[in-house]
Amino acid sequence: MTKSIALSLVLAASLGLAACTGGHEEAANNAANAAENASNAADNAMNAAMNAADNAANAASNATNNVANAM
Repeated sequence: MTKSIALSLVLAASLGLAACTGGHEEAANNAANAAENASNAADNAMNAAMNAADNAANAASNATNNVANAM
């Protein structure tokens, strides 16, 4: 959901800039690149969050195993 909102904002801002400049084709390409960059950043953030959750789960599992092994 937030990914689509971010992409919409980037696209709207880029199209607004494209309307103000003479190089419409270059501005459109820049808008497409900005949208792709925003998409990649959102994907990277999602992957980082998933990795952090996996790491936390692994740490909890390791702690449980350490307690069980100590008995």
